[in-house]
Amino acid sequence: MARLPIVLYPDPALLRPTVPVEQIDDSLRRLVEDMIETMYAAPGIGLAANQVGRSERVCVVDITAGQKEGQLHVFINPEILETEGSDVDEEGCLSFPGITIDVERPFRVRLRALDLDGTEFEFEADDLLGRCIQHECEHLEGKTFLRNLSGLKRSIVKRRIRKRIKDGDWVAAPAS
Repeated sequence: MARLPIVLYPDPALLRPTVPVEQIDDSLRRLVEDMIETMYAAPGIGLAANQVGRSERVCVVDITAGQKEGQLHVFINPEILETEGSDVDEEGCLSFPGITIDVERPFRVRLRALDLDGTEFEFEADDLLGRCIQHECEHLEGKTFLRNLSGLKRSIVKRRIRKRIKDGDWVAAPAS
């Protein structure tokens, strides 16, 4: 396994929708293993393939950040089927280091995806897990959590990011 470099906003890879996975093979399994290692090392609780510069429609989520056995979820070609409720909570993102914003999202989500064996399954989640899944699925659509902000708040956050880039303070967790 290898740690992959995390792509930072405003890299165009974050704004490109990912491509559905056609074949689950050793190459994809290796990518998923590398994404898991990268997510845990960052540390983070979710990671989408385009956050490491890849175009496959796959994301990994573990809201315990590897602290509890059996909490790691791999979603290949996830498709949100249904959402319910509404909740506002603070979110961060590995592609936006040090930035947290309040985001309104549905409280509960039901989705369909494939696992690493190619088996289709449906999954329902709420609270932090549901929020994290929605955040990663948003990435797979080529969208970031900035889209959930008002125009004024978005411009304030972008100005902070530009300043950090100019100051050389816009860096991700190191790879390798």
